[in-house]
Amino acid sequence: MGGAVAIVPAGGSGSRLGARHPKQYLALAGTPLLVLTLRALLGSTAIEGVVLAVPLDRVQMTRRLLARYEVPRVLAVVAGGDERQSSVRRALDAVPAQAELIVVHDAVRPFITRDLVDRVLAAAREHGAATCGIEVRETVKRVSEGAVEATLDRNGLWLTQTPQAFRRSVLRDAHDKAQLDGFRGTDDAVLVERLGGRVIMVPGLPENLKITTVQDLGAARRWLGGRATAGRARPAGRAGAARR
Repeated sequence: MGGAVAIVPAGGSGSRLGARHPKQYLALAGTPLLVLTLRALLGSTAIEGVVLAVPLDRVQMTRRLLARYEVPRVLAVVAGGDERQSSVRRALDAVPAQAELIVVHDAVRPFITRDLVDRVLAAAREHGAATCGIEVRETVKRVSEGAVEATLDRNGLWLTQTPQAFRRSVLRDAHDKAQLDGFRGTDDAVLVERLGGRVIMVPGLPENLKITTVQDLGAARRWLGGRATAGRARPAGRAGAARR
């Protein structure tokens, strides 16, 4: 296995959703969110397998869930850490030694596409590290205690998403150094950045939503509903065109 392996940190609690179960296990259109995300991620044939990091008390349940939904190419389900960064590190330890590229993707971003995954992977293969995101187009203000402190220059600002991809050695070195220094980052790209590594920004998708709040969940359901409606309409159109 000398290609790409995906790591999916799936240790979120779902507290901001007010859910009794971790958010990655909530159903969306009748299917667990985690399963939807994995299906989308594994739509890229460039990814040879996936390693998940989940809460310790969910490891066996997650293995059964993935088997029930016949999610392919699952290499391992491991117990994650107390935070995202430590979960990624533990999953990295379970990646087969032959893997050359590592993709890291949030468990609660189900609306990625094969094209996006492949573009991020291509950038990482060439440059060593890549992320994706959306260029900021709104005015950005810094606020403190309810009052505006400053209006920021939005030129060059991007809202960062996942997937992110790295040469294995680049990601390993970044995590090792972060652990040594006691540094905690909000994503894996920042761990590479702090070592002076160059991270390529790939244009992402507006619909690449990270589902963390009740509002996000509602937006995701509307998006899925709209996509299903469009899918039902297209075959009729093709049939009509064929009849003409």
